[in-house]
Amino acid sequence: MAALKYAGMDDTDSEDELPPGWEERSTKDGWVYYAYHEEMKTQWEHPKTGKKKRCAGALPYGWEQETDDKGQIFYIDHINKRTTYFDPRQAFTIEDMQVKPKRYDGNTTALEVLHDRDLSDKVVVITGANSGIGFETARSFALHGAHVILACRNQSRGIKAVSLITEEWRKARVEAMTLDLASLRSVREFAEIFKARKLPLHILVCNAAVCTQPWSLTEDGLESTFQICHLGHFYLVELLQDVLRHSAPARVVVVSSESHRFTDLVDSCGKVELSLLSPPQKEYWSMLAYNRAKLCNILFSNELHRRMSPHGVTCNALHPGNMMYTSIHRSWWLMTLLFTFARPFTKSMVRHVFVVVVVFVFSNLPAIYLANPLQIIYFLTIIFTYLVKKKKL
Repeated sequence: MAALKYAGMDDTDSEDELPPGWEERSTKDGWVYYAYHEEMKTQWEHPKTGKKKRCAGALPYGWEQETDDKGQIFYIDHINKRTTYFDPRQAFTIEDMQVKPKRYDGNTTALEVLHDRDLSDKVVVITGANSGIGFETARSFALHGAHVILACRNQSRGIKAVSLITEEWRKARVEAMTLDLASLRSVREFAEIFKARKLPLHILVCNAAVCTQPWSLTEDGLESTFQICHLGHFYLVELLQDVLRHSAPARVVVVSSESHRFTDLVDSCGKVELSLLSPPQKEYWSMLAYNRAKLCNILFSNELHRRMSPHGVTCNALHPGNMMYTSIHRSWWLMTLLFTFARPFTKSMVRHVFVVVVVFVFSNLPAIYLANPLQIIYFLTIIFTYLVKKKKL
């Protein structure tokens, strides 16, 4: 005890508290060491406990590590606009042991799922990424270092989405490219431009969709909901599958919907009636067209996984959760009214989009669904409008 008192180690309240003259520092890769200024020496072991420690995980969200002109590491807090030489992870140091994996649930955000993951070597393409699920997915990947391409129909909105992400982190590698899924010519041009850049493609998120919009034909003569929600993505993957193979391990994530269960694609003999995929105007109902397209998404995802997984390319389909307030329902007043009333009881887009990222992290899941307490209202609305359409009510 006398020796401790002589060394100044007996006047602290905690065994982990450093005695006078000692300072805790960390290396670039997160290992903690201790500097004793009076004797100008450093050591790995804590001066009181003798334990070795390391910083837990990656830097907190908003922090960035830099090196000054003298080669000394410092840290930038972009959120609070401050600079410090103290590693913020030192507040959460752990002993040198295995950390238990974190469990995810419906309250987990995409940024939490990706915490401690370095995606700086990944190239990601996300369709419909200027708003909604697509934007939050793009933001989450970009803030973790990935090179993200926002494939958007409206170039100006895509550029605005890019600026929002780069304002949050100036070093984010994110850009917008024009892709109109309602035009097979536009899909082909996008694929040609992307291939010409000689970039790899590690993640392709087929997210863009329309719902409850009036009947219309695309320039290719197909019903627009079917082409935008499914056929355009099908063609895009077909054109980029060689790039995906060469970039393996890679994956395709298809954003489908629980609505795929409410479909009638088969005839009385149990065979798929292809004419229902692009029906004439007199046989068109917007919600049913959306449901059929989402069923096609899942069938496509399963078959693509079967064909491409031997080549190192996995494919996953997901249901991101119901009652999210996005602009997808803007063409139908009834659905807009429902979403408006339900909005105070729903979760934010930031929390819902974590499912897309979970599927990216855990590639062995062929499909994943996220339940929502309000989904029964959503399904009852679909059933009610379907029965009205069929004149059964």
